[in-house]
Amino acid sequence: MLAALQARLGWARLALRGAALGRAPGPSCWSCGAPLPSSDGPPHFCPGCQALQPPAPRPDLFRLMDCDRSFRVDPGQLQRRFRSLQRAVHPDRFGKRPPLELNGVEPAKETDCDADSAFLMEVMEINEKLAESKNKDLEEVETSIKVKQEELTREVTAAFERDDLQEAKKLLGKMKYFANLEDKLKAKKIPS
Repeated sequence: MLAALQARLGWARLALRGAALGRAPGPSCWSCGAPLPSSDGPPHFCPGCQALQPPAPRPDLFRLMDCDRSFRVDPGQLQRRFRSLQRAVHPDRFGKRPPLELNGVEPAKETDCDADSAFLMEVMEINEKLAESKNKDLEEVETSIKVKQEELTREVTAAFERDDLQEAKKLLGKMKYFANLEDKLKAKKIPS
């Protein structure tokens, strides 16, 4: 969603800049807003930030797959082209990219949580109840986890609505604790 917003903002900036200069805007990078060479062929990357660009709304698939516009397509050539494109756009190639951020606030990481001691005690108590509970006693633990998740969801929503991204990040870190508790609960409910 953030990427889509950034793309729209970048497009709007270029459109306004182009309108001021009296020319129509060309395609721009969804990530950095840099102008892109026009192409409806194979997937291409931004020359500035190397972000993979989305395909055209209606791409020419023959051109994308580098095939003749014919019913008789060489299956070997098609397979080689497919594998080449697959390697170029595979998610593993983008795993080390820096995380997206919104208004200078990076998303919460697994270790990011400025949780106060009362919150950590609450999590620890639920963890202990979960460890001690038998399958028939898990309803109370499940209810407390759901109530806390709903409360945190309301708080995160409110933080976003008032544009307090630091608070939202802190609350999302807390939500990770309860997501982990929920996973432990589900594992405990499954008979072994």
